[in-house]
Amino acid sequence: MAIQFTKMSGSGNDFIIIDNRVPVLDDDKKRDFVRRVCDRKMSIGADGVIFVENSDRADIKWDFYNGDGSSAEMCGNGGRCVARYAVEKNIAPTKLTLETLAGIVGAEVNDTTVKVKLTAPEGLRQDIPVALNGTQYQVDSLNTGVPHAIIYSDNVEDVNVKEAGHGVRFHEAFAPAGTNVDFVEKTGDHTLKIRTYERGVEDETLACGTGVVASALLSYYKKMVQPPVEVETRGGDILKVDFEVTNGKADSGVYLEGPARIAFEGTLVEY
Repeated sequence: MAIQFTKMSGSGNDFIIIDNRVPVLDDDKKRDFVRRVCDRKMSIGADGVIFVENSDRADIKWDFYNGDGSSAEMCGNGGRCVARYAVEKNIAPTKLTLETLAGIVGAEVNDTTVKVKLTAPEGLRQDIPVALNGTQYQVDSLNTGVPHAIIYSDNVEDVNVKEAGHGVRFHEAFAPAGTNVDFVEKTGDHTLKIRTYERGVEDETLACGTGVVASALLSYYKKMVQPPVEVETRGGDILKVDFEVTNGKADSGVYLEGPARIAFEGTLVEY
């Protein structure tokens, strides 16, 4: 069966989006399908696949998979892409809600720029000692829909993201689920630079929305930045993070804003 798809990019974090409101693929076939179509040499290639489905709790529901076929509770860049997709396809209004495994996420689409309101962060941990290959790291951790471990660097360009990220991602401190890993450099009172190793992709990606949010929030807790925070991603885009602070805690009203681009559309014939 041929399947229509849209390829989108959220600051270099790329996704295949499929309208599955009238099912085109059974649930038990999705994981193998995702692994196949995310292969950049044998198929379309992407960091993940998002199936748009019906919801009785929000405007749309998404079923999100990383490129290795694993499910993900939330993805900030994926959320921005699927929100624009829903508006472009007249599935939802410009102000819409998305049902995710992490909860209901709000979004607002303004042409190619999309702002999402994320679920409240949880699971704050600071100064976790992590030893890797003779190097001792002090790691902060926060769940912004998915777990993120943050390591600060004076120059993120010098970091071997794949090697160090892989080690932290599978470290016992974050077992059994593992974690995404972000290497963060302060560049100003309202600016950061980030590189991210993504769980499920198992490599560095050009951007990670929930990682950008985690880096901004944890940097605020360390008194390194003040909101709003602009974060430069590996792909070169600047993502804006804003949040409300109550009694010293940034635990509500967390927003991520940036571009969501449609790359191309097509038909999958053999997969």
